Amino acid sequence: MKSVKFTVSVLAIAAVSATAAAARDQVQVSGSSTVLPYATIVAEAFGENTDFPTPVVESGGSSAGLKKFCEGVDENTIDVANASRKIKDSEIEACAANGVTDIMEVRIGYDGIVFASDINGNHFKFTPADWYKALAAEVVVDGKLVPNAVTMWNDVNADLPAQEIQTFVPGTKHGTREVFEVNVIEQGCKDTGAYDAIMAANGGDKDATVKSCTSLRTDGRAVDIDGDYTETLARIDSNKNGIGVFGLAFYENNTDKLQVATMNDIVPSTETIADGSYPVSRPLYFYVKKAHIGVIPGLKEYAEFFVSDDMAGPDGPLAAYGLVSDPELASVQAAVEAETVMSK
Repeated sequence: MKSVKFTVSVLAIAAVSATAAAARDQVQVSGSSTVLPYATIVAEAFGENTDFPTPVVESGGSSAGLKKFCEGVDENTIDVANASRKIKDSEIEACAANGVTDIMEVRIGYDGIVFASDINGNHFKFTPADWYKALAAEVVVDGKLVPNAVTMWNDVNADLPAQEIQTFVPGTKHGTREVFEVNVIEQGCKDTGAYDAIMAANGGDKDATVKSCTSLRTDGRAVDIDGDYTETLARIDSNKNGIGVFGLAFYENNTDKLQVATMNDIVPSTETIADGSYPVSRPLYFYVKKAHIGVIPGLKEYAEFFVSDDMAGPDGPLAAYGLVSDPELASVQAAVEAETVMSK
């Protein structure tokens, strides 16, 4: 595959095929909206450069995709689930209960979670503590948990602009939400000292403490977005005070509309994610149902094509779109070739 053709249109990258496979000779993929543009690029190139039909790629969120993935082993179930987080133990158990026991975990690279607002609006320099104090359902005041009533960003941090708090965050079915909760909200809870106070109030119950830290307010300051990033962008377009949570790649492809905030004084970029200095990044994955290899034409070939140097390498089209190439890509390629499954 030395001379791969890339004639993917902008529309093809942004769009998702909504049509069902005419026959089950097509690989079927569903899941993460963050992984969606990468999978779409790969699917289009795979269809153009091999003798296999173009895979059908759908979105819906990591959790929704993995739920479909775990429905069973037959040609009426999907072959690949895209995810912006690792599969959970509970999902592995759900898979096993339906006969999906041999699962291949494939890491495609890394992406950052960024905080972006209207390009003509105020500029923000955030910390995780700012987001915790702005969005937590309850905050610690004088040693007690009380409902969060702040309405302005400068009430959270005097160095932030005097702008109303209005945020658009990924809904709970998205893998990005879990990373946001852990790397931003929970971290902010710890940074402010609230975590220790809540832990003491909960008698050392870590699960209850994390739940309290990461529960977001429901008064309209934090709006869950169940759709993909285009919906978040549309919300900001209609509410110029809005700040959205996006994947880095989506932001980088919409810099004519959005400006990005720093986090802990670090500007998100492929370079700061690759060197680990940007604090809110995560690996991206897809999961393959090994039992479908050899049954669904082109499934293994699609997985190998996805993580090939030509596609997922630092000079490939996925990196051009915003993916941070995996420094251990050769190991990932070897695992796919060997059809290595997750340990039980």
